[in-house]
Amino acid sequence: MQTTSRLRIGALISGSGTNLEAILKACETGQINGQVVFTGSDNPGSAGLEKAGERSIATFVVDYKKIIRDYRADPRSQTLPPDFNEAEILGKQSFFTAYAEAQKVRTFLRTRAIAEAALIQQMRPYPFDLLVLAGFMRNLSPYFIDRINTDPARPRIMNIHPALLPAFAGTDGYGDTFRHGCKVGGCTVHFIDYGEDSGPIIGQRCFAIEETDTLADVKKKGLAQEWALYPECIGLFAQNRLEVVNTTHTLPAGQVYQRRVVKIIQP
Repeated sequence: MQTTSRLRIGALISGSGTNLEAILKACETGQINGQVVFTGSDNPGSAGLEKAGERSIATFVVDYKKIIRDYRADPRSQTLPPDFNEAEILGKQSFFTAYAEAQKVRTFLRTRAIAEAALIQQMRPYPFDLLVLAGFMRNLSPYFIDRINTDPARPRIMNIHPALLPAFAGTDGYGDTFRHGCKVGGCTVHFIDYGEDSGPIIGQRCFAIEETDTLADVKKKGLAQEWALYPECIGLFAQNRLEVVNTTHTLPAGQVYQRRVVKIIQP
């Protein structure tokens, strides 16, 4: 099943880019049959952009904070993308419940669409096969996801999360793991869907948490596992060995449970 052409990888980051560095090294050593073709960020101060720039990889920034700040100051100062359909996106998203404040939801969806349209515009000159979120600290809305995942059977936005999903979704996976007194921590690579860290799981790695471990120890152990797991999962994608399938399970009481899961095809 291994492909001969090199996988074109786009990357989005927010911070220091340690997972990006692991991916870049895996491409350079041949662990991944691929190359990073661009690195974008929502943060102008992202140190990870330097890691890409040092390798002559195209970089760009879409400043989410400025977009949100300007919109809140004067919504008319920001232009919504012409293909933005608020009702459609509202119906697909699962970040907010029906009881959420309408203005808050509207501001979120509109500022996300403005920023995401800018991301898509910046990405357009660099054709890619897979988009990896390597510490990108922004939820992606259906507006963006639908324009990247054009083939429902083959999702192509991958994320790494600092917890063993479905436990501890959100921005502080290692912190939540530590504060709950878990004896095992871990990380998860998954495809993105409309929810928060809820997409089909590709791979996971775990580590023991000792009684003497601090939160810093947990994060250090977790990052070591991330740097191994993410390139491994990207490598499987490059070999065309990831298949997303629909599964159905009937529970003892008769409830039917459906879920999209990733099957790893044997070489």
